Amino acid sequence: MPYRPPLIAHEYFSADPPELPVRAQGEQGLSALARAELMAADGQGVTFKGSTTAEEVLVVQVTVAGEGVIRVRLGEDPEARTRSARVIEMVHPGEYAGARVRTGDALVVVDAGALRAEITLDPWHLRFTDAAGRMLTEQDPGHVDISGRLRTLPFGRSHAGGVTVAYQESLVAQPDEHFGGFGEKFTPLDKRGQRPLMWNFDAFGAESDRSYKNVPFYVSSRGYGLLVDSGMPVEFDMCRSTHSCVEIVVPDDLIDYYVIAGPDVPGILARYDLLTGAPVLPPKWAFGSWISSGFFKDTQERVLARARKIRDRGIPCDVLHLDCYWQVTGHWSDLRWDPESFPDPEGMLATLKEQGFQTCLWMNPYISHLSPVFAEAAASGYLLRDAAGAAYVADSWHGSYPACGIVDLTDPAAVEWYKGLLRPLLRQGVSVFKTDFAEGVPVDAVAANGMTGTELHNVYSLLFNDAVSEVTREVNGHGMVWARSSFLGGQRHAAQWGGDTYTSYAAMGSTLRGGLSHGLSGIPFWSHDAGGFTGTPSDDLYVRWAQFGVLSPLVRFHGTTSREPWEFPEVEHLAVEAIRLRYRLMPYIYSAAVEAARTGAPMMRALCVDFPDDPVAWQADLEYLLGPDLLVAPMTSPEGTRQVYLPAGEWVDHWTHEVHTGGRYLAVTKPLGQIPLFVRKGALIPVTEVGDTVGGEPFAEVTVVSYGAEPGAESRTTVRDVDGDTTVTATRDGDVLHVRVTGPKQITDVDIAPVAGAPSTVVID
Repeated sequence: MPYRPPLIAHEYFSADPPELPVRAQGEQGLSALARAELMAADGQGVTFKGSTTAEEVLVVQVTVAGEGVIRVRLGEDPEARTRSARVIEMVHPGEYAGARVRTGDALVVVDAGALRAEITLDPWHLRFTDAAGRMLTEQDPGHVDISGRLRTLPFGRSHAGGVTVAYQESLVAQPDEHFGGFGEKFTPLDKRGQRPLMWNFDAFGAESDRSYKNVPFYVSSRGYGLLVDSGMPVEFDMCRSTHSCVEIVVPDDLIDYYVIAGPDVPGILARYDLLTGAPVLPPKWAFGSWISSGFFKDTQERVLARARKIRDRGIPCDVLHLDCYWQVTGHWSDLRWDPESFPDPEGMLATLKEQGFQTCLWMNPYISHLSPVFAEAAASGYLLRDAAGAAYVADSWHGSYPACGIVDLTDPAAVEWYKGLLRPLLRQGVSVFKTDFAEGVPVDAVAANGMTGTELHNVYSLLFNDAVSEVTREVNGHGMVWARSSFLGGQRHAAQWGGDTYTSYAAMGSTLRGGLSHGLSGIPFWSHDAGGFTGTPSDDLYVRWAQFGVLSPLVRFHGTTSREPWEFPEVEHLAVEAIRLRYRLMPYIYSAAVEAARTGAPMMRALCVDFPDDPVAWQADLEYLLGPDLLVAPMTSPEGTRQVYLPAGEWVDHWTHEVHTGGRYLAVTKPLGQIPLFVRKGALIPVTEVGDTVGGEPFAEVTVVSYGAEPGAESRTTVRDVDGDTTVTATRDGDVLHVRVTGPKQITDVDIAPVAGAPSTVVID
């Protein structure tokens, strides 16, 4: 369980996770694999009969699941499945034609090309190496302390009261090894010394170890990743109990994990996508700004006035977001317009469309027991049930809103009924849904397919987002949702945001850490509420957070109070300038988005993605690369000064054009109107004229800006757009920059940034 300080009221959550029992000193129950004998082998892997320290017989399978991927399973039955597999398959292993299996009396080798498993049978031991034989990780045999207490849990399983409660694995960690991932974790990026719990919480912020989005997957600085296929509350101990060991405890019917070779983070994520699904690219318009009135009671008149004001004030914006109050208060979320506040939703949506706006509606999978739709759903059996068989009514809103039923998305009939509530809204002209909540399945709930609340809890968010994504694609041709909760494979839902964070500089910093961790977990498209969600930001924080937002993969202005720029009149112009910077950089941003969807590498890249051998890159978690060439360091200090780590190479200050040598920290002071932003020297950055919207059409005009081309050096960028890829190559010859363009897009101009020593003339060949 996450730590809760004594004597301080904590947020009660109706869906807290169950706790595993604690083994007393001398208590039996550990069944660790001791030796094994070969049962079967083929070209893709091996199966063993394993004997344990508790004299049990378990089945071990080590198989190739793709080039550079090896799968390990331990359970009673070779056909055993995870409990979540009753409703959803999260991992899809493949094969590798080049796989090789070598068996011997004492040693078995399973070779997946870039990754190799070496297995000693008596005593049992499993070791993973790269193709050159370099050790990546190996099983830890377990330790006891001087009093005989277990310190670590070796490969095997544990019993309590005669019942199997969990399977476990322990892997050796090197003293200098760093770890990242596990989903949207708001803790420091390097997870060494932490104990991530895979349980989706309504986290009520971004400043604790509770997470809305968990992914049982991590990457290591030694060049491998590890994925656990389970929807249960898996717990990882990342060198916390002992600094020499990673422990994995899986309260499921087996342990089923995959080791994934790199050697670098992008390589690991590319193979991860082959197992769990490719990321889905959001529609082009989604990369424009999203603006909400905040958590206020909205009306049709106010929405239309807001739209007119945005256009009249020249604020670039593509999406208007309507939060809870498009529905009747007290009836959330029954997906019906409030007829008094919105008498003509179709007319309103049509007007917004004419003005260039897409419309997003808030929703969640809970239905207030006060809504007439609740009675309909309960009578039809479309809600999760309690032990007595009645509709489970849960305090899903922590006492701040009427108790709700939870749509049972394990029931195909309930899913179709639920889609039927959404389909008319989409046909009216709604573009996309914000899929809020979904972390609230209580452990004692019962689903139609027999799953317990514990078994369903984490994967419920996938079922929810799947249903909304599918009906959105059916009507609108895209499957994007704007999701708060997620789990393993959630990259198929296109967009996720960081939840209900507090309005403070500290919360902005921890929000950033969450986004970087999520990017290392296979999620390229992430955002956050610019300005923070809970409370009202000061003018300076609003601007600083807006600058962070516009240089994030996606950007939305939303909070409990308004985040509309004109509500901050003293600094409105600075917030709008930040938005305009995003729209000017849109060819670069959208190109990075297309590349991220193709490769799985995040748009917002922790420095370790591009500089894995730099140990500082695993620690510098208040900055990032946006795409390949822009280094962004949001101003997390109200004084306007911070330390920025510049990795190897040379970096050009976007504002002053001063060149700085990397591999060091730099003290940076910026006025309120400027975010610390650096460009890789020699980069070509595509930009465009700023318009009201991004829209969905190809960029009409693209200018490429050259930053400090070196004599004889070649620079290249690819502008990726809906009409295809256009490659721009620049080579400097003396004082002349020669530029070649190949592809469908016409580059209208090439500008040379005023970097010291830059060429003075451009020739487009």
